[in-house]
Amino acid sequence: MRTVDDPHMKEKTMATDSPDRSNMEAAFEALAKNAKAWPFDEARKIIARIEKYGEKPDGVLFETGYGPSGLPHIGTFGEVARTTMVRHAFEILTGGKVRTRLLCFSDDMDGMRKIPDTVPDPEALKPYLHMPLTVVPDPFGGKFESFGHHNNAMLRRFLDTFGFDYEFASATDYYKSGRFDTMLLHAVACYDDIMKAMLPTLGKERQATYSPFLPISPKTGRVLYVPMKHVDAAAGTITFDDEDGTETTLPVTGGAVKMQWKPDFGMRWAALDVDFEMFGKDHGPNAPLYDRICNILGGRAPEHFIYELFLDDKGEKISKSKGNGLTIDEWLTYASPESLALFMYQKPKTAKRLYFDVIPRQVDDYYAFLGKYPADTPEQQIENPVWHIHSGEPPVDTIPVSFSMLLNLVSASNSEDAGVLWGFLSRYRPGMTAENTPELDRLVAYAIRYFHDFVKPAKVFRAPSATERAALADLDARLAAMPAGADGEAIQNEVYAVGKEHDFANLRDWFQGLYQVLLGQDQGPRFGSFVALYGIAETRALIAEALAGGLVTEKQD
Repeated sequence: MRTVDDPHMKEKTMATDSPDRSNMEAAFEALAKNAKAWPFDEARKIIARIEKYGEKPDGVLFETGYGPSGLPHIGTFGEVARTTMVRHAFEILTGGKVRTRLLCFSDDMDGMRKIPDTVPDPEALKPYLHMPLTVVPDPFGGKFESFGHHNNAMLRRFLDTFGFDYEFASATDYYKSGRFDTMLLHAVACYDDIMKAMLPTLGKERQATYSPFLPISPKTGRVLYVPMKHVDAAAGTITFDDEDGTETTLPVTGGAVKMQWKPDFGMRWAALDVDFEMFGKDHGPNAPLYDRICNILGGRAPEHFIYELFLDDKGEKISKSKGNGLTIDEWLTYASPESLALFMYQKPKTAKRLYFDVIPRQVDDYYAFLGKYPADTPEQQIENPVWHIHSGEPPVDTIPVSFSMLLNLVSASNSEDAGVLWGFLSRYRPGMTAENTPELDRLVAYAIRYFHDFVKPAKVFRAPSATERAALADLDARLAAMPAGADGEAIQNEVYAVGKEHDFANLRDWFQGLYQVLLGQDQGPRFGSFVALYGIAETRALIAEALAGGLVTEKQD
């Protein structure tokens, strides 16, 4: 993640040619040899590859693939973010002496096999079923040349905003410009060997009609899944029956034909000499087949990293065409790019729910790691997620109030006005303003939006039980006796004392009661810290309203 156009992140941009940075990278190079973070494990595989086969003149090529059948989702971004982390780890281990490139490849010549649920007028796209995505009209206002071009632009917009150092590649451009012609002609010559690799992986019915080549019908423009009648290696052509039954011969070059997706993986690896590519677990069983086809075509299969899939709120795999899970823009409406990068970094081989409710935890965890970083030893710093998120140079940002605390402040204050919230924050930390703490101000804006859309609709206040009523009255009396400027720790001690002196089965029941009665939710912040931020007088007023029944949600009354 080299440069950043996001105005919120300009101060975090790395100066890759600065002497200080060079000295830092040199210091980390020695530590990286024993680093346990997963990007270093993957980087070592690439180093072993170079040691075995030698260094290529054009360096190491990292690749990510993208299928633009729908709007880009966070999983697509995750591949680029994670690959970038591996790339940076490789550069540290090699001292920056080996050239690296990252190619983001879009399979935009694929036929549109079904109409995505996310387009505004699905009926308008029906005539274009099975046509290449770069031929299908743009359904989003027609601002782009095609549906494929639109989706490619959406992906590039975000990658550019986040500051990834990458090159974009379009399958349509590569096929039509002749970039793949040499390898496609070689695939014709190796047709029998490719079929021997593919057929055992298919059912009997599919075997009868399968071809690794998909011709584009000269008459309808559709991508055809038809058997080959003849493959002429000398002429570099294929012969098949078009949709109307007409026998047709086409060259495999110049964009007249594309390859089936499994052979296409191997062909692309061989044509581009890819060194590293990661993909989801759903591709895992096919990885040996991709490798074999790459080898048949004279290439050397790249190093792989297979990550677990993302799940939606129902535990189902997220899909671009279904539009379930989160989009990139949705995450960035409620939280920072850095929190998203942290989500991608952590446990990539563990299936994770990717839905709105994971956002607050990621935001708070990001700032926790960031706050810890300066005090870490160098050995710990290189294992800290923020080192990988910021390519070795995390910003210096301290956030005195957590995101979850801000959400509760919005709730308790009954205000979604940033100015009102800053009134509480400035009282909590005198001299702290939106102007001199822009990072916190950014979090305030995120918290207001997240609270309004997700927390507020789900809040349900209940009346206190008899035990809770007595405990709340006791807490109110203790707060009244405390000085106005009491800190969170002192207040927390009183909250604990109240819980211990009243008849609760355990203290967890007491705290859950506080959250449900006063905040309308099952969980909440460290209560003493919340009172210190919100104010003792304001908290006492909240308790009084709860005891009077003024907070109880109507349907629970």
